Amino acid sequence: MTRRDVRDLFLLSAFWGMSFLLIKWAGHDFPPVWVALLRSVFGALVLLLAMTVTRTAFPPRRFWPVLTLLALLNNAFPWLMFALGEQTVSSSVASILNAATPLFTLLIALGLGDSRPSAQMGLGVLVGLAGVALTVSGGLSGGQASLSGVLMILAAALSYGVGGVLSKKKAAGLTPLSVAGSQLLLSSLLLLPFAAFGPHPADVSLRAWGAVAALGVFGSGLAYLLFYALLARVSPTQTSAVTYILPIWGLFWGALAGEHVGLASLLGVAVVLLGAPPLRRAT
Repeated sequence: MTRRDVRDLFLLSAFWGMSFLLIKWAGHDFPPVWVALLRSVFGALVLLLAMTVTRTAFPPRRFWPVLTLLALLNNAFPWLMFALGEQTVSSSVASILNAATPLFTLLIALGLGDSRPSAQMGLGVLVGLAGVALTVSGGLSGGQASLSGVLMILAAALSYGVGGVLSKKKAAGLTPLSVAGSQLLLSSLLLLPFAAFGPHPADVSLRAWGAVAALGVFGSGLAYLLFYALLARVSPTQTSAVTYILPIWGLFWGALAGEHVGLASLLGVAVVLLGAPPLRRAT
């Protein structure tokens, strides 16, 4: 990875690390599907504005079925799972569990023949899984997480992994801005019926509106510009390694907001970070 790649990876982790606390705050007043929907809508507005300013066209019609699938895997489904999961999981624990994304990405890439197995790769996967398991154990015993919430967040991480691999395969040749803008627009359309016919928000606080707007603008719009630009330059596993840096931000923002950060969470982050170098060298 070049210095530019490392810089963009750092910025992306900062944006996404902030997202977990924003999801928690938005979820105090908005139903989960509304958190995911408004995140998609605010993010789409940012990217559609950028497409207008730069005169970037939407992808050709033949790509829209694939983009709809990617919108489901990269946006609509995982964002709904995070909003549901964080009802019973602290934002700091959620950010650590999200570090399972590169592990899932690697396993999927191996299954599709995109990567070759190696001892380093196996070591990275085992160490990363140990860190996630330590975090889950500490979160459950410390009252910072429920099993159902943990499973929802791991389902989101798995969805990200599948989406990352497919994005590299199926969206090759398209400009990052057109891919990101199309996906967030499609994610909004996918979530809209569920929000329309489900529970509606009432008495929404200014903090919740600010949280969901920031979640869309920074955690979706600007972040996805960086994500797809990175994905066009490096491997899916390397791109998803942003989730190794992200928990540090998640712990920082969670602690700043008054969440209890237990010893198991700190140890879990440390173990997950130990698994990052073998995975990067292997890919």
